[in-house]
Amino acid sequence: MNGSRAMAREICRDLVAALASVDNLEIILCPPATLLATVSSETSGTTIKIAAQDIDHHAAGAHTGQISAEMALEAGASHTIVGHSERRTDQGESDQLIAKKVDSAIAHGLTPIICVGETRSQREAGQTEEVVDTQIQAVIADNGIEAIARSIIAYEPVWAIGTGLTATPEQAQTVHLFIRNQLAKLDSEVAAQCRILYGGSMKPENAAQLMAQPDIDGGLIGGASLKSQDFLAICKAAANAVA
Repeated sequence: MNGSRAMAREICRDLVAALASVDNLEIILCPPATLLATVSSETSGTTIKIAAQDIDHHAAGAHTGQISAEMALEAGASHTIVGHSERRTDQGESDQLIAKKVDSAIAHGLTPIICVGETRSQREAGQTEEVVDTQIQAVIADNGIEAIARSIIAYEPVWAIGTGLTATPEQAQTVHLFIRNQLAKLDSEVAAQCRILYGGSMKPENAAQLMAQPDIDGGLIGGASLKSQDFLAICKAAANAVA
């Protein structure tokens, strides 16, 4: 819940100007719903894509204050985040509800960015893999492995969001590899092609080391995305990682 129209325009213009010649990088901007149309307009004609921060699982109806997949699509989005840790915590969203949002997103032509991750207490209890696998399996149980083929997964350790803590590259890689291996048990091709992003306080200082890991395919950027120069530095680290 950050940003203004002026700020969104400034960030978009900085990105377009700085990354016009970078062709090996996929950038997806995820503004608040009120800024979807603005960001879409500012990035029109570029390869930059737009994602909603969330959608409702209903296609339409009397759900005041909610935004449907079709509304997000009409505002310019091609993707949507679902299951962000703050939605799970602040709104009490369950794995089953998130699976329904994935279904709605795909049905209306959006690519879901499915967030999974453990809390600090769960990590300290040795439950990281169990928690992450349960979250992913809920989506597969509701929508099939084919839904993962049409989605992006973002691993965001809850204990590393807004806390100043960050998983080491090795810790992040371990979980990303675990996710890929679990998917491979169901479909090796889906597992190989699935993009798995890291979303726990990635910033310019650690982006290169994180994205150098073999199973980290990019980042779901939080606070660093609110500053053009920080976000640009992360984008360039990502471009170098796939060069």
